Amino acid sequence: MEKSMYDLRNDKLGPLVVKALEARYFEAWYVNDIPEATEKVFSLIPRDHVIAWGGSATAKALDLYSQAAERGYRLINRDAAKSPEEKVDLMRQALLCDTFLMGTNALSEDGQLVNIDGNGNRVAALCYGPKQVIVVTGINKVVKTLDDAVSRARHLAAPLNIQRFPAVKTPCNINGACGDCKSRDSICAQFVITRICKPAGRIKVILIGKDLGF
Repeated sequence: MEKSMYDLRNDKLGPLVVKALEARYFEAWYVNDIPEATEKVFSLIPRDHVIAWGGSATAKALDLYSQAAERGYRLINRDAAKSPEEKVDLMRQALLCDTFLMGTNALSEDGQLVNIDGNGNRVAALCYGPKQVIVVTGINKVVKTLDDAVSRARHLAAPLNIQRFPAVKTPCNINGACGDCKSRDSICAQFVITRICKPAGRIKVILIGKDLGF
């Protein structure tokens, strides 16, 4: 099948972003599709690793969680919690897992990750704790500059993400636009820019040449 103009553009941009990430001491790969991304993810995870994750639409699109279970990995599965208290406890345990899976809200062309979090567990694991973090993201998250990445995370990713929780009455859930709110329910409590991977190689980024949602 002949590639579209978008695919041709992505195949040129993707490797450049990978080089930019590597210059900041991330390990990074550009892959064409979901099956290739899935195989790459599990090739990076030793069989004895305990796996946990943060909320990631991309990881769900790749069905990584159920595939990890099918492959026999031990999971810290916060989604299986029977109470809010148990969920919090599992989220805390996840900070000391071996491999943490997540997406990113935005990625600048010069190789910087931008993430916004409500509770902070996802960005906490990104910064410190798990032995390795695997970030899986679609090329639609790539924007030109760091300022563009912050804007994407705040004004696109967050208003889209909150739609999963219809009971939450933040301005972005009501209006679809960021209201710079100070609501107790805000999912924009923590802003983290990861400009360098430290220690080198701990964060591994798999960039897929497809649009995989917000």
